[in-house]
Parts: sequence; structure tokens; C-alpha cells
Amino acid sequence: MPPRKRFRQKGFTPTPSPRPGASGGGSFWIYGHHAVTTAIANPRRLVRRLLAVEPESQQLQALAGRAVERTDPAALASLLPQGAVHQGLAALVDPLPLVDLGELLEDLPAEVPARVLLLDQVTDPQNVGAILRSAAALGASAVILTERHAAPESGALAKAASGALDVLPLVRVVNLSRAIEALKQAGFWCLGLAAEGDMTLAEAKPPPRAALVLGSEGSGLRRLTREHCDQLVRLPTRGPIDQLNVANAAAVALYELVREAPAAPRSN
Repeated sequence: MPPRKRFRQKGFTPTPSPRPGASGGGSFWIYGHHAVTTAIANPRRLVRRLLAVEPESQQLQALAGRAVERTDPAALASLLPQGAVHQGLAALVDPLPLVDLGELLEDLPAEVPARVLLLDQVTDPQNVGAILRSAAALGASAVILTERHAAPESGALAKAASGALDVLPLVRVVNLSRAIEALKQAGFWCLGLAAEGDMTLAEAKPPPRAALVLGSEGSGLRRLTREHCDQLVRLPTRGPIDQLNVANAAAVALYELVREAPAAPRSN
């Protein structure tokens, strides 16, 4: 493992995440079986309305423990984006309360493996949702986004996440570089994924506490983000198409981390 880059000055204090509260924006519709059932099971999620088509309404009411508005497929579809695959279920919800990065890091035991994903201005909700789903399935502790120039919570994001939005912490920070420094202070080795990395992720042999930093579809990692990473690594792609979609790259890279490190204990 190469020497760590030193950006922290004496007395460095990471910029805190925005004060906990609503994560911005008004209520929005989520839809689809996994997204809706996971949301209503999340005590942190405020659900304002539940709509379902028979026979889903009976099943949903038993799960939610509250009244469910019965509707028909056409009426339900009229509330949602065109072409939304709702599977007979939809819920009007508020955005989740914000997660504070400092508190999240304090809650991660220092002696156990942990993986975190940081997304540098990834704005496509489908990509962010897919990354959340992979991160939840492969045991990541959190996904960190920039507060601006990043996909907000939405029905499309929740659908792509297939329930992961309500089970995995999604942290929004003002400054991604400072978030990287906060992770370093918490014992994480920060790896930026870039095609020009001088070695593959496997060759880097990352430690059990590792953070993967991924850039946007168009421009990749920004210069300042690259400079704050401990190391730039690449995936061993070959052939006529040598780059992966950011969501696919996140899944492959996270699997490599999981394969190399002992599994972290599952949270209840």
C-alpha cells in the first residue's frame, strides 16, 4: 500500500453534513412492490398515502397496519410518470431525514470491515438507485453523495434501488473532498476508480476498511476529488468497449472488496 496523501492540516475538522431534517424537496410518489413495502416498514419514512390495486391492497394493509386506498390500474398510473412499472402499489412519501456523516462514522465499529461508496456528481437517478441496490446487497455501510449536482430522492431512484433506499444510509455532503478526509480520519483507505489508475483494484489489495470513489458518467472524477483519494485504481476491462456504466463499475468494484475482505456483521 503506497504512502497516504496528506491533505489534513493541524486542527482539521471535516465540514459537517447539513443539519438533520428533511432532505429537501416535497412529497413524491414511490412505486413498485419492493420500494413501497420497504418504505412502509422504515420507521424513519413518513408515508402520507398508500394506494393499491386488488388483491395487493389486502396484502399491503396487513403489512402496513394502516388504511390503504383501493384504486384501479388506470387511476394509479395517472399519478405516476409515464411508463412507471408500479406493480399495483404506490405510496406518497416525504424525503428521508438527512444522515450526518460524522455520526455515521462514529457508529461504525473500528475493528470490523466496512465499505463505503462515494459518488462524485452522479446525477442519473437510475444509476444512483442501482448503486444503492448493489451496495445493500454486497454489504456496504453507506453511499455518500454531494448535496448539489446529484440525483435527489425520487420515484425513479427508489424503483431502481428496489428497496435499498430505505435500508442503506444515503448521506449527502456539501464538500466531497472533506468527506473523503473525514473517512481517512476514521481509518478508511480511499480509492478513486479511474481508467488511468496505475494498478487494478485487486492489485491494490485494499484493507478491510475501504471507500470507493466513483465519478459521473460524462467527466468522471473531478480533479480535486482525485487529489484527495489515497490511490487511483482501475478495473481490468478489455476489448472494444473498455469502460463500464458507473452503476456496473460500482457493483464490480464492490464485489472485489467483498471477495478480498471478511464479511462485516449484518445489522438487525
